[in-house]
Amino acid sequence: MAHLFLVKDIAFQAGLSTATVDRVLNGRPGVRRQTEMRVKAAIAELEKQQAGAMGSGRMLAIDIVMETPQRFSDAVRAAFEAEMATFLPGVFRCRFHFAEVMKPAELVQLLDRIRLRGTHGIVLKAPDVAEVAAAVARADAAEIPVVTLVTDLPNSARIAYAGADNRAAGETAAYLIGEFLGSGGKVLVTLSSGRFRGEEEREIGFRRVIRARYPDIGITEISEGHGTDAATGTLAAAALAADPTINAVYSIGGGNRAVLAAFDAAKRPVRVFVAHDLDADNRALLAARRIGFVLHHDLRTDARSAFRAIMSRATALPRAVTPSLSSVEIVTPYNMPAAD
Repeated sequence: MAHLFLVKDIAFQAGLSTATVDRVLNGRPGVRRQTEMRVKAAIAELEKQQAGAMGSGRMLAIDIVMETPQRFSDAVRAAFEAEMATFLPGVFRCRFHFAEVMKPAELVQLLDRIRLRGTHGIVLKAPDVAEVAAAVARADAAEIPVVTLVTDLPNSARIAYAGADNRAAGETAAYLIGEFLGSGGKVLVTLSSGRFRGEEEREIGFRRVIRARYPDIGITEISEGHGTDAATGTLAAAALAADPTINAVYSIGGGNRAVLAAFDAAKRPVRVFVAHDLDADNRALLAARRIGFVLHHDLRTDARSAFRAIMSRATALPRAVTPSLSSVEIVTPYNMPAAD
């Protein structure tokens, strides 16, 4: 398998040991097809990164670590790759580490591996738990800046947060649903996990406005589906079976196709459905009028903010160069922006 990269770089990109990568590269027996494909994909990713780093200027290699469903990680990857080209001659090389579900110990192990291997910065979407905050502190002590993405770790040593005002987003969802439902109904609020600060802030904002302005509207919450269709659909079906009054959805954590399938299976209408993020699934659902509103913030703006924060640390620019919150846009089937 021809390549121009160090075995350790391929191994790190693929998330495999150097011994396993060496076996694949040299065609030794006992290697699973899936492992071989991971190595090929890692080499292709490194080649793509190298091709994007051919401009002049300093290259900053950063690691983007996220626990998130693939539909959202695909959107994040596209945003960061699009923004990389705008920073010439200062070139960013991004190494992506995505998983739909990671235990805190696995996430901490990955962050520590990145720190020991070396990086110019880390962009992190992770649960707000003590173990992760401790790993961020170790990175900061090693002079590796960490920027949180979409969901914050405010009590950690991260240098900046890049994302939207999640509490305001939740309040906006409450306003849309409250005005649409009027004086009654019950909202199914779906979270991927209660461990994420951003989702918690969305829920807090939503509950505050519903309680203050629309007290006749009830709320039922489901959580720990991790944004995956199978688990989220099971939770939604159970909630619908237990409560015949649910007639609206505020999807904080994703899995929207599965939630709609649960309503269809129960032969129940959804009067209004508010979701987050213009990923491929939500674009299709919005175009088909299966969901009514998407609260969207520009991931390229978030990527740009993260790049600038890391660059300010790497190049000793004034610390005044800090990200600002990206604005939340209400998207309907009639004002949906074109896909990048």
